[in-house]
Amino acid sequence: MAAPAFEEFEPARDCGCPGCVHRRRTRRRPLPGRIGHRPTTRGMVLVAAVSAALGVTPPATALAAGHGPHRQAVPGDGESDTPQGTESPLHGPAGRPATPGGVGTPHTTRDAIIKRARSWVTAKVPYSMNRYWTDGYRQDCSGYVSMAWGLNSNQWTGSLAKYGVKIKKSQLQPGDILLHHNTADPQQGSHVVIFGGWTDATHTSYKVYEQTPPHTRSQTTPYPYWNHTGGYVPYRYKGLTDGSPGAEAADGKATDLFPGAASFGPGAHNAHVTQLGQMLVARGAGPYYPKGPGPVWSEDDRRATEAFQRAQGWNDEEADGLPGPRTWALLVSGQGRDIAPDADGPASHGVPGYPGKAYFRPGQSNDHITRLGARLVSKGFGRFYDTGPGPRWDEADRRAVAAFQRSQGWRGGAADGSPGPETWRRLFA
Repeated sequence: MAAPAFEEFEPARDCGCPGCVHRRRTRRRPLPGRIGHRPTTRGMVLVAAVSAALGVTPPATALAAGHGPHRQAVPGDGESDTPQGTESPLHGPAGRPATPGGVGTPHTTRDAIIKRARSWVTAKVPYSMNRYWTDGYRQDCSGYVSMAWGLNSNQWTGSLAKYGVKIKKSQLQPGDILLHHNTADPQQGSHVVIFGGWTDATHTSYKVYEQTPPHTRSQTTPYPYWNHTGGYVPYRYKGLTDGSPGAEAADGKATDLFPGAASFGPGAHNAHVTQLGQMLVARGAGPYYPKGPGPVWSEDDRRATEAFQRAQGWNDEEADGLPGPRTWALLVSGQGRDIAPDADGPASHGVPGYPGKAYFRPGQSNDHITRLGARLVSKGFGRFYDTGPGPRWDEADRRAVAAFQRSQGWRGGAADGSPGPETWRRLFA
């Protein structure tokens, strides 16, 4: 193999390599009357010659200009590495720990992981090992991954591995992580990043999502990372439900676990929103849903959640209408206080407690139908029920309502058996 060729060159004044940064900050200031940059000699391996001889392309050569290494790779820049906190619960208002909403690995998808990761990049969440963002997650690298994976608590690099399975480099897909846990100095020398996809055909660089000083960022990064190249291990989250290798199949129990704050709020569209609405309706929030719960987050969901939170006696700060681990835990366990009937509920069509006609149609099944039937029986129209009122709308309910409407002197279309707001008002007056 031919010997590598070297040449001398004058580095640019703004050269960002670690050596030049350190040299500029430690060299003496020029004496008065002397100007200019003292020439610096530096050996540079001609990449083409060495690559041809070794058949290897250094990853960093594939990176776009303007992308720099992680701060801990730059000596003497005055910044600490990436210190992180230990395992801790999610935090609620004013940074107070919140009651965990369950344990285990909540199910999620790759798209959801990347969407959550991008939300912090957009918000430029400041790096901190002691502070918690509005979604309850700690603002360090491990808290960031805990948030993106939708975990029910804040983990650290020493515990994240138990939520994933080791994979090979060739198996990496967006949403997986690269984990470096430094056992010699766990809290100061460790780091974890989210893999966002390869940026070149040779798989020598990739798009990274990471929480690092000064704030969350996404950029092209050499594989596996700027430094500690032998310490990063790829992992895949165990709770993936999109059919990816290594993902666990749904077992029917994961839905009882808090899916993460990012699953709710403006723009959210998923099955967890539907589940939330259904649980709230069962706890007395039916009047807030004129069309029934659905997968798209709406003002109906926020108001219903707020009503349930206020039913627990929580103050304005805690009753913000966004479900956190504590709200979710009370709903899935059936604990806490229900929303009082007609107490704080909105008046549909000006009639308190009336949920809307959408609840009284063929195929519908809900508590409002049961409540309607029980009221009709108490009013003397129980003869239409062979086995008593139930939650599913059927012909017995329609005939009983029509009979009540006729008893009010209504005829024709006014006595069609479909309970409108006036029928409801007279029944429950």
